[in-house]
Amino acid sequence: MTTGTASTQAYEQLTRDLTVGRYAPGSRLPGERDLATQLGVSRATLRLALSRLESEGTLQRSAQRGWFVPTQVLSEPPSTLQSFTEMARARGLRPTARVMRQEVRPAGIDEAAKLRIAPAAPVIEVDRLRGMDGTPVCFDVVVVPEARAADLATADLTDASLYDVLRETCGIEVHRSAYTLMAESADAELARLLGITAGAPVLVGDEVAYTADGTPVLIGHNKYRGDAYRFEADLFRRA
Repeated sequence: MTTGTASTQAYEQLTRDLTVGRYAPGSRLPGERDLATQLGVSRATLRLALSRLESEGTLQRSAQRGWFVPTQVLSEPPSTLQSFTEMARARGLRPTARVMRQEVRPAGIDEAAKLRIAPAAPVIEVDRLRGMDGTPVCFDVVVVPEARAADLATADLTDASLYDVLRETCGIEVHRSAYTLMAESADAELARLLGITAGAPVLVGDEVAYTADGTPVLIGHNKYRGDAYRFEADLFRRA
């Protein structure tokens, strides 16, 4: 087998592996020696295939750490409120959501104040692990007053848009969101869920969403992988 043919075959195999998600966005490939052994080629031949993938933007090289799959960074258009599902679809990606908790419980004091309901009034909490094309991106916790969206307690929210469910099932249209953002480090459990190392940076967003008449309808607590999300905003000076 000639070097050209071998490198082409290595390139095609790596392309297949990347397409089916064997190496997730943001992950590092095995070392060149191990990867060459897996593909049955020499390291020189492997490097030809890797360089070709690098030139196409499919892989990135770090002189100190090896070869990586680029991470697709998500961002919302400035001053535009988009759901996670809308962000994914706008980029041609498949949004996913795994429900980890969906229950009715009493509202805490801070939650009640933000939602303008009585302390201990029933709220619906939904915890979901959100992903794009199978890669975990965000751990999302949403709290909604039961009195305003009772059907949410039993709705199927797997791979669903919460905004769509609120509109179609509960008759609630989210109009705007008051959003704050800060950075923190992932603890062991969050790191496990998002597929990152403990202590890695995450972006934490807290929001209160309102209908057009100013009624608060949900509060959200979102933790995004720091390497996969960017928040953008237009800022204006007061007259």
